[in-house]
Amino acid sequence: MDARFTPYVSQLDSKLQVLLATAPHSPVALPSDMPKRGVYLLTEANRHLYVGRSNSLRKRICNHGRKSARENVAVFAFRLAREATGRIKAVYKSGTGGTRRELMLDPAFVAAFDVAKDRVRNMEARFIEEEDPVRQALLEVYVAVVLATPYNDFDTH
Repeated sequence: MDARFTPYVSQLDSKLQVLLATAPHSPVALPSDMPKRGVYLLTEANRHLYVGRSNSLRKRICNHGRKSARENVAVFAFRLAREATGRIKAVYKSGTGGTRRELMLDPAFVAAFDVAKDRVRNMEARFIEEEDPVRQALLEVYVAVVLATPYNDFDTH
């Protein structure tokens, strides 16, 4: 491994262990002293589901389940709604009925999206500070791979 890369990956496992040892919080009752930047983990019934990263952790975690959050903000809930409605595959061509905007015109999908946002609000959130954007990205991928979070795919669209 190139020596310039080693500092970025040498602490990934120890950071994961700290993240897992962190007390969980409700996404709607986050502590006032939480870090601004870092990586977060959403868990339901002891099953780790989703990992994300942000330069505004509080806002990002809250947005996943905020009642008023739109489809482009509550992306995890949107993915849960896709799963619940069987509309799994992302579609980008208008007129197909499957784009984000088009799905939000379907009352059944909107109802599933609302249920998914409520579901996220009832999950557990853990987070760890990471200021460096490269370390943030690597830690997000590492945590998702090691914990096999089912809603992280890192596929390009």
